[in-house]
Amino acid sequence: MTMLEITAGPYEFRARMEEERAPETCAAFAKLLPFEQKVIHVRWSGESTWIPLGDFELGVGYENHTSHPAPGQILVYPGGISETEILLPYGGCLFASIVGQLAGNHFLTVVEGNENLRALGEHTLWHGAQDIVFDRA
Repeated sequence: MTMLEITAGPYEFRARMEEERAPETCAAFAKLLPFEQKVIHVRWSGESTWIPLGDFELGVGYENHTSHPAPGQILVYPGGISETEILLPYGGCLFASIVGQLAGNHFLTVVEGNENLRALGEHTLWHGAQDIVFDRA
């Protein structure tokens, strides 16, 4: 089981890669580590933050995809009708964009630091973009 450390703003999390359910997505993301970006608050999906990736191509299709992630179930949307993105939900979430409902690949699950997911979301909402780094634990 592969574990990742996630540092987002002032918060730290540990997440498990969902290699059995999303093997292609996990393998593609692992090649990007360490992965550094900015996380911002979502516009359409509810209680979540996201990392917009524009026309970046991860090179995967749908696997283990959902539109209703629970807090801590991190999704990657591989692109298509909307831009490529990573979604980090902290509360009630229906994954969507300006074009409507989307489904993303659930490839990471936060297993430590869950108590700070809402704090990260609210901090991002009120204070703007936060640095985020994903790396091997």
